[in-house]
Amino acid sequence: MKYFKWLFSAAVLVSSFPGLANDYEVVDIDSKVLGEQRQYQVLLPEDYFTTSQNYPVIYRLDGAENIPLMKEVLGRLKDADAAPDVIIVAVENTDRLRDMYPTVNQDRNGPVGIGGGAKKFLAFIEQELIPDVEKRYHTHSTRIISGASAAGVFSLYAMQQRAGLFDAHIAYSPAVWWNAGAMVERTEKWLSAEPSESAYVYMNMGNEGLPMRPYYDELLTSFSTHGNPHLNIVVNEHPRVSHGLTSAAGIFNAYQSFFMSKAFPREKVTADMQDIDDYYRRLGEQWGIDPTPPENVVRELGYYFDWQKKPHLAMKLYKHNMSHHPENPDAIAGVAYGYEGQNKLREALTYAKKALAVATEDIPYYDYFVENVERLENKVKGTKKAN
Repeated sequence: MKYFKWLFSAAVLVSSFPGLANDYEVVDIDSKVLGEQRQYQVLLPEDYFTTSQNYPVIYRLDGAENIPLMKEVLGRLKDADAAPDVIIVAVENTDRLRDMYPTVNQDRNGPVGIGGGAKKFLAFIEQELIPDVEKRYHTHSTRIISGASAAGVFSLYAMQQRAGLFDAHIAYSPAVWWNAGAMVERTEKWLSAEPSESAYVYMNMGNEGLPMRPYYDELLTSFSTHGNPHLNIVVNEHPRVSHGLTSAAGIFNAYQSFFMSKAFPREKVTADMQDIDDYYRRLGEQWGIDPTPPENVVRELGYYFDWQKKPHLAMKLYKHNMSHHPENPDAIAGVAYGYEGQNKLREALTYAKKALAVATEDIPYYDYFVENVERLENKVKGTKKAN
């Protein structure tokens, strides 16, 4: 991601609680772009103050009232290794309809003469907000923008106006009826130009009818008609959910569909171990973490394919795992397990001894490595006697 030049004064006010990562930090910016003071609130990961890790950032429009639900859902995903820790930046409003819509509304279904400030608001985000956040916090290059209704329209506008500024664009029930569907027309033209920048787009819709629904359906048709390999589009329908609840209904799918899981998909395992390395390289780029395939994940894939009666594929996984973790006793023991499954007991014993040699007695299951060597030694002796 690009870093942008400072275009505003350093005059800011920060109220924070050092060491208490569950508390919001509140930051005020004197914006030269907007000609007013703006505020954003930040929720940091629980371990933020104890690590040097850089974190992806979610820019959530419409303020801090959205943080509690985001915190809970993203926390569950993180606990399941389905999403990384993130920094949440909630942007507070001053004049919401002015800032979120790129055109002035002339449709009598809404407030006529309002809107048209999205270009300036996006400039504020690009030139002032993001540089301020990235100066203050340990941020990774992955950025997400998320908003509902009018702010959902802005998420789509940001994708089209500043390709690459955000990696993911989340639009809960975007109010694309605004100004007689001006955003639908804009999107059609943008897609016709065949954009080449990769982007993730999540959209959903509730039980909205007129005037919103026909324009939204037209928007979906545009995306499906102009299939673009660079766009990853996820759409959800919630026919029994009201407009105001679509962000609550969609938040899990929005983030679970975007973030790569730490667990490599079993169905994608082939004999080519480079596929696994490529997957974790991409995951590392998205999450901002070490791209080395996790030891326990690859070893457990080996167990799975052993149980599926595919010992040769399992052994490839065990050995590939050990190549990344040569001093890890669990990885080495996995190779021993694979050889034992093929009834190659001498080889199994060799690796069991290697695992024991690098295991330390403070490992809670250290006795397993000792007992595994003894057990395999007895099996080898039994084989000798039988011969």
